Amino acid sequence: MNRRDPREPIVVDHSTPALQGLVRVMKAGAVYFLVALGAGFTLEYIRLELVALHFSERLAEILEIPAVLLAAMIGARWAVDRLTLPPLPGVRLGVGFVAIGLALIAQFMVVLPIRGLTYAEYLATQDPTSISASIGTLGVLLVMPFLTAYRWDAR
Repeated sequence: MNRRDPREPIVVDHSTPALQGLVRVMKAGAVYFLVALGAGFTLEYIRLELVALHFSERLAEILEIPAVLLAAMIGARWAVDRLTLPPLPGVRLGVGFVAIGLALIAQFMVVLPIRGLTYAEYLATQDPTSISASIGTLGVLLVMPFLTAYRWDAR
């Protein structure tokens, strides 16, 4: 039986293809998050400071959704093309899950404290229309890397 000495450090071989694939998915998810939700956070600031003051906040949230979806489409396409991810459902959905995880962390760790709300207060102040629209937007954010067409170089 081949036993390892417990005092000996564990060495992880970073050259394995599975680990390299996981790193590529994590990088693509982070890039997708930064592009798509960077635009989303910018639009949220514009919504809160400009549109919601002149119109209702609910209308401002609904008007923001198409721009966020467009940013998600552009971000997914760019991340998939830039990192040349294979058109496999597990890889593409993994990118979406990484982006959603980062988005939820950013929402609950950054945005809610800036607005001075707790999680319970945030849910209490939302109406059903904006919650369902937000959930739908997160769903699109999840599947958008999977739905983007893979462009091969024509060289």
